[in-house]
Parts: sequence; structure tokens; C-alpha cells
Amino acid sequence: MSRIGKKPIAVPQGVTATVDGQLVTAKGPKGELKFVVNDEVLVKMEDGAISVAPADQSKDARSKWGMSRTMIQNIVDGVKEGFEKKLEINGVGYRAAMQGKNLQLSLGFSHEVIYQTPETVTIAVPKPTEIVVSGIDRQAVGQVAAEIRKYRGPEPYKGKGVKYAGERIVRKEGKKK
Repeated sequence: MSRIGKKPIAVPQGVTATVDGQLVTAKGPKGELKFVVNDEVLVKMEDGAISVAPADQSKDARSKWGMSRTMIQNIVDGVKEGFEKKLEINGVGYRAAMQGKNLQLSLGFSHEVIYQTPETVTIAVPKPTEIVVSGIDRQAVGQVAAEIRKYRGPEPYKGKGVKYAGERIVRKEGKKK
């Protein structure tokens, strides 16, 4: 039994959620998101809360049960507060800047890296060594942060590169003489 799937999803004040068959829609102050639930999972709206249950006791239905509940929780949280990921840049000469809607990164390459910002996500650069990715779709925010980090991930010897805020880099010892 899924312990996460059993919990009903409370719809907070300011958010309207509707269940139409397998389509769950949430509208809130930040926008509107939709999620289509798999056919092996049943979704019901009861007493201002959304409940999720497997359609049968097959292994496939039970495995999609908790994930469906988490996805619905994410769209409800996204339209209410939104999500954000912070990235840090470490290294001499490594920096970020906004160029219109695009993100311009200097990461030690012979050229500047220009990252095209998707429509659903906003990127802010409060400091040249800090990037804040925010939006209402948790998956899109995480994907954009991962793509930016992928340009120059943190290396284990000096820790140079792009890393998530709070990420711990396992450091290696250098050569010994």
C-alpha cells in the first residue's frame, strides 16, 4: 500500500481544483495547471479535497498511485506558491547575466553560453554568481536548473562549476609530490 497515495490532497484557500474524469485542473493566483491521471488510477473530489486510489490491485496500478497523488499535489502547490531552484557558480571568471530574456553564462569556455529561457519559467540573476529559476511547474523548473547545471557541473578537485545551492560536492585530493 502506498502511504503517500492514501493521504487526500487538501485544496487551500485561493485555489480552485476540478476533477473531470482523468483530468485534474488547478487554478490559483499564479496561474493554471492541468494533469491527466493514468487510467489505472481513480481520482475523486470529496469535501474540498482530492483523493486518489488505484483502479485495481495490479502492480502497475499500485506503482502509479503514489506518483499520481504527488503530481496533483505539485500542481496545487505550484498555482498557490510556485517553485524555485537556486544555482551557485564557483570559479575565477565564471559568472552569469541576463541578456533580455536569455541567460548569458561565462563558464571558462572560449565562447559565452546563451541559454534560451522557456515561456513557463523565469530566470533571475541577483548576483553574478547566483541564478534563481522559478515558475509554477515543478518539473519545468527542475529541468531548466538541470540543463543550466549541465553546461559546467561542479568538478571534484577545486569545486569549480555550476551547482545547486546547498549541494555538497565530494572533493578529491590532488596529486602528491
